[in-house]
Amino acid sequence: MLKRCLFFFIPAQIEVIPCKICGDKSSGIHYGVITCEGCKGFFRRSQQNNAMYSCSRQRNCQIDRTNRNRCQHCRLQKCLALGMSRDAVKFGRMSKKQRDSLYAEVQRHQQLSQECLAGLGGGLAPRDREEMLTINLYAEVQRHQQLSQECLVGLGGGLAPRDREETGEDSVHSRTYSSGGSSSTLSDLDDIRITQNVVKSHLETCQYSSEELKKLTWNIYTPEETRSFQLKIVNHATVLSAEWMWQQCALHITNAIQYVVEFAKRISGFMDLCQNDQIILLKAGCLEILLIRMCRAYNSSNNTMFFDGKFASPQLFKALGCDDLVNAVFELAKSLSRLQLSDEEMSLFSAAVLLAPDRPWLAESQQVQKLQEKVYVALQHSLHMNRATTEKLDKMVSKLPQMKSICNLHIDKLDFFRLVHPETAYSFPPLYREVFSSEINFPDSTNS
Repeated sequence: MLKRCLFFFIPAQIEVIPCKICGDKSSGIHYGVITCEGCKGFFRRSQQNNAMYSCSRQRNCQIDRTNRNRCQHCRLQKCLALGMSRDAVKFGRMSKKQRDSLYAEVQRHQQLSQECLAGLGGGLAPRDREEMLTINLYAEVQRHQQLSQECLVGLGGGLAPRDREETGEDSVHSRTYSSGGSSSTLSDLDDIRITQNVVKSHLETCQYSSEELKKLTWNIYTPEETRSFQLKIVNHATVLSAEWMWQQCALHITNAIQYVVEFAKRISGFMDLCQNDQIILLKAGCLEILLIRMCRAYNSSNNTMFFDGKFASPQLFKALGCDDLVNAVFELAKSLSRLQLSDEEMSLFSAAVLLAPDRPWLAESQQVQKLQEKVYVALQHSLHMNRATTEKLDKMVSKLPQMKSICNLHIDKLDFFRLVHPETAYSFPPLYREVFSSEINFPDSTNS
């Protein structure tokens, strides 16, 4: 009886097991295998379209979170080899042997997280251990960035301000931040908890880590490869492939948007907002967050940006017919990269941009403002603890008008493309079309 009760909770606990296909954070059992949303969608599209993929290498490509989009053939073969099937049974209809195996795997991952916690906070009472994790050992994470990802998840996965002893702050202080006639008072402990939550959300929803991008720094598109993105063979004639390039960019942006949506959902307080406000904030802010994240994928030494597995120059995007937009994106990435934002600073800045209370049509703008104020205070505190000058924050904020200008320019270019190529624009991923549509489709309030 106890075991049957335990299985009631396993579906929610399955997410502790990484995606079996690429190793990203899983979202449950899909088509018979524990996978992430990305691999679930890839397999569904492959089956719906009866896709026949080919591999340009030796049909043994490594499939992980970093390169899962490079070879569709090997990704699909891995899905099939691990048991994904349209006819796969649901969780509740698994055999006893399958359920027992899954239960054991969940237990192993949960035990690993507990061991990470016990190893760093062992010997403490539960309440003391919580304080240790949120105050003292929180700084340990920053000094031990080489800990395994499992340990980071167990700790909350965040980076921390410096030790209290180093700054002489032995007691918990409080500060007040005022904006627009309202105020928000936070203690250092509140700052840490907010920072911990936002940084953890950021790290878990990054498409590529800083370390992964550094390893690929000199993996650059050759001139021949760059030309192949600009010219395509159509009816035995070489033409500029604006439609094909727009499709490729729409696919990559859509994939990135999915990570931003996950980032937003994991920020404390965001899911407490009404559904209409969540949609408004995501539609208005997701591209701005992508622009902030892009600075990590920018190489200032040769003015290239990471795109589809390699670093590309602005010339690669020539076929889009949007040189002014492309140049503006590269210029913003260059200026943001000069600020050398840490993961902590980038995540808090992204959260503050997302939680903008001045977005039109918000129903609970005051609640959004309270959330933004808390994040903003945590960002100020983070910069102070890392001995950054106030000038750095001013420079970050000064990029907001430039980001809004790029977002507006993107909409203008997209609207023009829709007029010229309506059929191709309609084939863009639904999420891309929804986010960048000119209308906001609110859910039925009776079903909310």
